[in-house]
Amino acid sequence: MTGVAATIAGALTIAAVSTLGDFVWATWIPRHWPTYGLMHGALLFLSIGLFLGALARRPAAGAAAGVVIGVLAAGTFYLLEPLAGYSSMFLVWTGVWVALAGLNGCLDQKRIDSRKVMARGTVAAVASGAAFYAISAIWRPFDPRGWDYAVHLGAWTAAYLPGFGALLLSRERRSPDVGGSPGATG
Repeated sequence: MTGVAATIAGALTIAAVSTLGDFVWATWIPRHWPTYGLMHGALLFLSIGLFLGALARRPAAGAAAGVVIGVLAAGTFYLLEPLAGYSSMFLVWTGVWVALAGLNGCLDQKRIDSRKVMARGTVAAVASGAAFYAISAIWRPFDPRGWDYAVHLGAWTAAYLPGFGALLLSRERRSPDVGGSPGATG
């Protein structure tokens, strides 16, 4: 699965994981403690890494790297939050997309083009960060019993779509190597 199908599948899959996370936070977690946030980050990014890894046929490597990204992201939020408040979430959200672009590049290629990774990561960070900001009102007012989780699923899909698009859509068409010659088409 590549291109548009992978972008949509990634956005919907991870939106479902995020919506489940919203439900778990609202239903079973009475107080917000950093330990829960670190676990949430680890599980969410395990899912993202697993998805990216599965696309590259390296699911275990993707999942392991995803956990590292998730724990670092959540940890960064908890370090910055006392200084910048909840707005630090937007900085972390945009920052993780550069890390995900790097992960995607590592999983997808033997040799990483750092300029391409930075470009894709930056586009993903800016576009997905703006989308995340646009949907961030889904938790306000804080009334989990009154939340419409279908709305959460749609909002999360909209937030993830530009990030996955920046990582997975490409103008380049990879051709299978036929006959061992560089640039051969299949």
